[in-house]
Amino acid sequence: MICWKCKKEIGELSVSRTTECPECKADLHVCKACKFFSPGSHYDCKETVEDPISEKERANFCDWFKYGVISGADSSNDKAAAARNAFDALFG
Repeated sequence: MICWKCKKEIGELSVSRTTECPECKADLHVCKACKFFSPGSHYDCKETVEDPISEKERANFCDWFKYGVISGADSSNDKAAAARNAFDALFG
């Protein structure tokens, strides 16, 4: 599996609410790392969550969470995130 934020290989981890990336220390139990994360969907989630989670990059208590960043496979979400990260690195 890879980290949703730094894109480094982190091996197989059991992701709980307090799990962090060993490389960049980013929280891993976050919306942006979930396989159900879908910007533009209701509450940005493909599941039927009852309450919105406003901080998509911070650890949360969502019961639907399933870590979705398994390999380095490209997707449109990954490309958008990479572009945002590059922009933030330049102008952050």
